[in-house]
Amino acid sequence: MRSATYHSFGKPTDVLSLAESHTPEPKEDEVRVKTILSSIHNHDLLTIRGQYGFKPTLPAIGGSEAVGIIDAVGDNVTTLKVGQRVAAASVQATWAEYFTAAEHMIFPVPDDLEDEMAAQLIAMPLSALMLIEFLALKRGEWVIHNAANGAVGKSLAMLAAARGIHTINVVRSSDAIKELESLGIKNNINSSDDDWKDQVRKILGEDKISAAVDSVGGDSSNDLLSLLCHGGTLASFGIMSGKPMVLDPTHIIFKQALIKGFWGSKISQEMSVENKQRLIDELIKHAINGNLKLPVEATFDLADITKAVDGKLQSGKKGKVLLKP
Repeated sequence: MRSATYHSFGKPTDVLSLAESHTPEPKEDEVRVKTILSSIHNHDLLTIRGQYGFKPTLPAIGGSEAVGIIDAVGDNVTTLKVGQRVAAASVQATWAEYFTAAEHMIFPVPDDLEDEMAAQLIAMPLSALMLIEFLALKRGEWVIHNAANGAVGKSLAMLAAARGIHTINVVRSSDAIKELESLGIKNNINSSDDDWKDQVRKILGEDKISAAVDSVGGDSSNDLLSLLCHGGTLASFGIMSGKPMVLDPTHIIFKQALIKGFWGSKISQEMSVENKQRLIDELIKHAINGNLKLPVEATFDLADITKAVDGKLQSGKKGKVLLKP
């Protein structure tokens, strides 16, 4: 089968290439899926660089999320069958014509959910829903997050709104503000403005921020911490700046703030099938009714893998880049 393979860790455009690989056979508790579309996520690119929490055995096939059709099942599989269209995330080697995954990591998707939505439905949107529950956010409460024009950030804003939770969405440019507004997302703040924290306080009025999600690191971490209420929680989700979190102990001590790390892939793998199905059902409902929008930037043939992972395309994208095997 065709696959996007790498034999060493490094810059994705340098180490990835189209290759011929053995078509995998499912183990007793696995299914094999014929890929329709697969997503390219930031954590996929970090994995290829060798900078993620998980390092595959080399040579490896890239990718961790896809939609496809089951074409083979292991002897012990009981809930899935050949011919079902399914979505999978937090799996491995989806940038190929076929991939295998454990039965409990595979979820059927309805016919009225388009392939382009199903191919990116679980990883980032599910992370957003898991973040909402990880932070124990309730209807009427406020959460602030940076890098809000990223895939998780946009999903977080839309899914929180659907649950009656208010978000303040911090980005770094006016173009990013327009991107969020085009999706119907409100309460967007440009941190390039000198008075951006005052803008946040004006939006809040007498309300308080219960939780914050930091995807940037560096001084941005402390900016969010400074806006938290007493007893609030700051979740570290990413380090886009490449810098360690800078946190003022004064805020941590006198706000009695809680700092927690969130690794969506690990939580997803450890979550019960029933609980994950509950969240995925919520995602499917919102994707179909339009509350959750998942734009696509471009779709590439697997043979064009180096174009698909190009840094300029990935850094400037306003939607997900997909691969078609």
